[in-house]
Amino acid sequence: MEAITIDVVSDVVCPWCYLGKKRLEQAIENVKDDLAVSVTFRPYQLNPEMPAEGVDHKKHLAEKLGGKDAVDRAHDMLAGLGKEDGIAFDFPAVKISPNTLDAHRLLRWAMIEGPEIQSRVAVALFKAYFEEGRNVGDRAVLLDVAEAAGMDRAVVTALFSAGADVDSVKEEIGMARDMGVTGVPCFIIDNKYAVMGAQSVDVLTNAFREIASMKAQERVGQN
Repeated sequence: MEAITIDVVSDVVCPWCYLGKKRLEQAIENVKDDLAVSVTFRPYQLNPEMPAEGVDHKKHLAEKLGGKDAVDRAHDMLAGLGKEDGIAFDFPAVKISPNTLDAHRLLRWAMIEGPEIQSRVAVALFKAYFEEGRNVGDRAVLLDVAEAAGMDRAVVTALFSAGADVDSVKEEIGMARDMGVTGVPCFIIDNKYAVMGAQSVDVLTNAFREIASMKAQERVGQN
């Protein structure tokens, strides 16, 4: 069975990243019989200068998108897309635009425990923010997410308190920018190919199959 790796560069407060995660899951399901896919979530911050306590979400978005009407239109469109992918976006529930550095630190620690744990944490963070309106910049929320995903709450608490991996996460975000990542989600396949944006399930499925086919042909050529 051919194998590919996927690094998903994303931010937990990006609705397109939530859509991308759901579509990625479906695409992997489509190829699971003939392709082994391993996924790692990599950090990115859309708003790295956000204060630690966050800011008013509605005000922030209105300033960013050009007024309340533009925000409402974007949310209506995303809510429709979310419904198709099984996401119950509840944008009115979101009160805070947080700094996501701590959320990315948690995802890094989850990665050490294994891809399944990291995937669980990623989904839980998206769900907490976009469906439950919880502040994913709040460490109490992050600890709840970690514990529910099977991580040791006391260990995660100690890691946060010690300031662990702050520089490492920032460095990784910087590397993504240096590689030319300016928007998320970005799917980096086998460290060679990039698929930008929350592409359809079909686009992702076809990309995985094509890359696996190229790998198989290269191997035949080397023999």
